[in-house]
Amino acid sequence: MRLTSRQQAFLDKLFDLYREFNGPVHYSVVAERLGVNKFSAYDMLKLLEKKGVAASSYVLGERHAGPGRSMVVFYPTYQATRFLTQLRHEVLGSDEWQQAKELLLQRLRETQESDYAAAVREILARLPDVKTPLMYCTEMIGVLLLNLAYASKQAGELNLYRTAPGLAARNEVGLGTLAGFSLGSLMSNQTGDPSFVGKLTTHVTKFQTYLSELSEESVSRLTNFLKDALAAFEP
Repeated sequence: MRLTSRQQAFLDKLFDLYREFNGPVHYSVVAERLGVNKFSAYDMLKLLEKKGVAASSYVLGERHAGPGRSMVVFYPTYQATRFLTQLRHEVLGSDEWQQAKELLLQRLRETQESDYAAAVREILARLPDVKTPLMYCTEMIGVLLLNLAYASKQAGELNLYRTAPGLAARNEVGLGTLAGFSLGSLMSNQTGDPSFVGKLTTHVTKFQTYLSELSEESVSRLTNFLKDALAAFEP
């Protein structure tokens, strides 16, 4: 699930208002707090509803004691809570991520061709201890590149940019391409360890799931990290 910065702002405000009023809120209240037109607020909340992070219901207006005109109110879903919690973890852990990223880049630069397979297994071994999706995806990019570099070496191709064109695209397409190329290169190797193929397939599935849930800012961070990581393999 992907939200733009504007969509995140509306979701944040809806979440705060839901807690403030201890229940669903009318879209006009959201509009007032954000300083926007109420119809724009309604359209945005309906869009968030389509994305699964907001829900709506109809209630009677406060002035009606019996049957009468109802109004639509909105509230955040459980998925919204999960998304916002994850997003805040990403922001709060940005310094930790920066340090982990630099350590991984250093590891990639120092790894010799003969040690690619060992480095992959080393990173995979610590993945269960990785606590945030952003950190997990960062480590997985290292795994996928090392695995692809090993396959490239076996095929006599040393340039990762030529082996996997489009990896450095400025969105998650490049990251998804990396996962496909890396896993495909492993599965095409007839001497590959079946248990390792299964393990990497499981991690790739998790990697792709996390990618679909990360914020645009985090995907941009990963894309920039991918470019730096690719450069680490250049002679």
